[in-house]
Amino acid sequence: MRTFAIMDGSFIQQYRDRKYGMNQDDKLNPDDRDFVTALASGLEVLQAFDQNSPRMTLSEVAAKTGMNRAKARRFLLTLHALDYLKKQHRHFELTPKVLQLGHAFLSVNRYGTMIQPYLEDMTRQINESTSLGILDGDEVVYIARSAAEHRLMAIQLSVGTRLPAAYTSMGRVLLAQLSTAELDTFLKQVRLQAHTERSIVDSDALRQVLEEVRVQGYAIVDQELDSGLRSVAVPVFDRQGFLLGAINISTNAARVDMETLRERFLPLLQEKAGLIRMAVH
Repeated sequence: MRTFAIMDGSFIQQYRDRKYGMNQDDKLNPDDRDFVTALASGLEVLQAFDQNSPRMTLSEVAAKTGMNRAKARRFLLTLHALDYLKKQHRHFELTPKVLQLGHAFLSVNRYGTMIQPYLEDMTRQINESTSLGILDGDEVVYIARSAAEHRLMAIQLSVGTRLPAAYTSMGRVLLAQLSTAELDTFLKQVRLQAHTERSIVDSDALRQVLEEVRVQGYAIVDQELDSGLRSVAVPVFDRQGFLLGAINISTNAARVDMETLRERFLPLLQEKAGLIRMAVH
């Protein structure tokens, strides 16, 4: 689970492509002469730093990225010179400057700010945490959040947190919006693992669940990512019908039963999704 978020923009780019008539086929291939391999490698080095690897040596970065030591060293020293990394003896780690990259994304995508009041209103009504997330690769990235007083997971969830899409209600709602070809690609590439005894680890079973989510228009995930964590999510669209992301309500299974989740929380989410659709152009 990661809280540092440099987004590759895949979901947002797909959203903009659909909205503004751009074609995903225009995306460069790595072997295209206009593709800047050095830039891609530099971003790969930055993304190597995460919650599990906050400080790394040159050898560790090289091993994690699959680069040789000489190449990894050049990128580390360049990022250090640009103040994206700091160096202490043999170890490198991120600096606060990397937050500028994520802040730029949030600044130009104002709908997160526009949706925040709806999340806060739900929290006031039911005293539970609510969030807005988007799909980025095989993870859900938190774009906006309204936290209740009670803590749900061992980690602190906040804007920029990444969780595996396959095991979150927001992730499943967003995966259900993918085309058949996109979903096939996801299921072939994703690494399914048992976070709890309830976790789905079979790709065919996950596909069936996602088909059900597509039909019913919402997803409920009951303690598949973390024991005691239960959540429900719905997709959110703008007025033109373009997908913005997903909103959810997350709670503790010992405090809220499934009937409450379906009969009270789900209608509230659907109501707010409708209001958001009318508010966001």
